[in-house]
Amino acid sequence: MEKLPLTRAGQHMLDTELKKLKSEERPAIIRAIAEAREHGDLSENAEYHAAREKQSFIEGRIKELESILSRAEVIDPAKLSGAVKFGATVTLVDEDTEEERKFQIVGEPEADLEKGLLNLKSPLARALIGKDEGDSVEVQTPGGARSYEILSIRYI
Repeated sequence: MEKLPLTRAGQHMLDTELKKLKSEERPAIIRAIAEAREHGDLSENAEYHAAREKQSFIEGRIKELESILSRAEVIDPAKLSGAVKFGATVTLVDEDTEEERKFQIVGEPEADLEKGLLNLKSPLARALIGKDEGDSVEVQTPGGARSYEILSIRYI
């Protein structure tokens, strides 16, 4: 079974979500289903069907999180250094627009571009891996080729 690289923060985030689903969300939806059942005819009971659908989603997410966490290989970026690799926080400058962006390269389950968490399998992350400060990388994006210069690499 394939190991999934995660940062310690990513593991904590997923573990917290799993605990919340099991301790709060699951019991709440079970109560909602019980209440909806009390309303009688289940075939035309929209509350019951909505609650069952939500229960299905919650159970699916619990299974997904348990699978991810069981296959997780937690990597502590603070123990790393050197060229860009998993866990690196990379500051880039777009060579066309001079816009600076900062990304941390993380595992797929914890990736969130809005928070600057870049999926290890993304085209930009793959282009950055193995590069050093001062290097330029070119990445094919849906909007065309983009060039970035690596300003700094930090492992926190």
